[in-house]
Amino acid sequence: MGFEKELMLSKSRFLAGCQCPLRLWHRCYNPQLASQVSPVQRAMFDAGHEVGALATRLFPGGRLIEEDYLHHGEAVEATREAIGDQSIPALFEAAFVYDDVRVRADILERRDDGRWNLIEVKSATSVKGIYVPDVAVQYYVLQGAGMEIASAGIMHINKKGYIYDGNQLDLKDLFSFSELTDQVISSQEEVLRGLGDLKKMLSAPEPPKVTPSRFCTSPYVCEFWEHCTKNMPEFWAFRLNGISKEELDSLEVLGVRDIRDIPSSFPLNRIQARIRSCVIKGEEYLSPELGRELMEVAYPVHFLDFEIVAPAIPRYPNTRPYHTIPFQWSDHILHQDGTIEHREYLSNEDIDPREEFSESLVQALGERGSIFCYTLYEKRVIEELAAHLPRLSRRLRAALGRFKDLHSMIKSFFYHPRFQGSFSLKSILPALVPDMKYEDLAIHEGNQAALEYLRMIDPCTSPAEKQEIKKALQRYCGQDTLAMVKIREELLRRLEGAKVVS
Repeated sequence: MGFEKELMLSKSRFLAGCQCPLRLWHRCYNPQLASQVSPVQRAMFDAGHEVGALATRLFPGGRLIEEDYLHHGEAVEATREAIGDQSIPALFEAAFVYDDVRVRADILERRDDGRWNLIEVKSATSVKGIYVPDVAVQYYVLQGAGMEIASAGIMHINKKGYIYDGNQLDLKDLFSFSELTDQVISSQEEVLRGLGDLKKMLSAPEPPKVTPSRFCTSPYVCEFWEHCTKNMPEFWAFRLNGISKEELDSLEVLGVRDIRDIPSSFPLNRIQARIRSCVIKGEEYLSPELGRELMEVAYPVHFLDFEIVAPAIPRYPNTRPYHTIPFQWSDHILHQDGTIEHREYLSNEDIDPREEFSESLVQALGERGSIFCYTLYEKRVIEELAAHLPRLSRRLRAALGRFKDLHSMIKSFFYHPRFQGSFSLKSILPALVPDMKYEDLAIHEGNQAALEYLRMIDPCTSPAEKQEIKKALQRYCGQDTLAMVKIREELLRRLEGAKVVS
């Protein structure tokens, strides 16, 4: 199997190979093994494209090279013609090829001295380590193709320094530029060496042997993750809560992939050791301290969950990029007589929902009663709301001392082998309350809920579809809070009926 023209490297393939050579191999030879792109991933891509399009407006008169990636040759020719037109101040998606590597540059800004500024646009709020090789491989190809690059860097979102006034976006303040020229130039030998290694790997008769580990999900989740991990043991050491890449590598050297095979001498923290013990024995761990935590409550007991959206481009006045905007809450209320009441709120319009959200929330929570949540995220959101809404600040802050973190309780005092090393609500629930399944819901997780909310308030969405989305959002958020009620009930039942351990 040779390195053929149709398997020419690109920037995205180079970065994939830097993360994992097997990822690049599969991209080139086995793309059918990739998992399908989820709606949430697609929405993230679309958001990135929106940010990129906004950035080009900082360069009026620039020209977009419109030919897509399937017509790279035509795009290169169009780029060459545009470069020759001195009246064009900037190029967007300019195409180049050199040393059998293809790239598209987000923005190329023409300078008065005939050189160019290379600008990569990111929807992130700061420069990440992966961005250096991203820009560096573009620099390598552009220089090789005859372009003189004066500077190279990242244009990213200015999260802390920009507040939207509700009128027209101030793009000069919305974006920040981080210069990376020195790092890019100093990494050229590394780029050249990396390209050579990847080409050699692709020309080999067999794929590289790679054991899945933490690098599979950092900096990006590999699209071949499900394929590469399908034969891993049920109690795979990768799922051991909090285990690091270095620890996984050490276990791999020992030939250990199953939690049950981890030697007793291997250094584990308290929770990891508990998980290992439970998996080996095939039994749960249950501390009497959990009962005290669960029972020390003031009635009525609230079980609270929020859904939020955090758009990269500010949507409402007095918000920053990626500002946390809560749009939905669910509260299952357990009264002392055992009855359960459900209250909820969901914003229906494309307006800043924070004040209405907060007003309805403080009314539902009242002035007494414990408030269970799963992690203290809801508490942090309330703190932000209190700072933003002086009129409701006292009532919002009054609720902060009533919170109890169910996640922390379970992690500290309980474990079941079916948790598979995770303490997330979606791992806990099927193990303790198997009748409640997120798979049965149209919306399965928070990022999807945010995406569907934006679709619901979109004026282009039909009234019938809006209503379906509303029902799906209410079912999802309501399931989160009812799940906490049922989990607490089940844990109390086990504490009462089982012999607990200390």
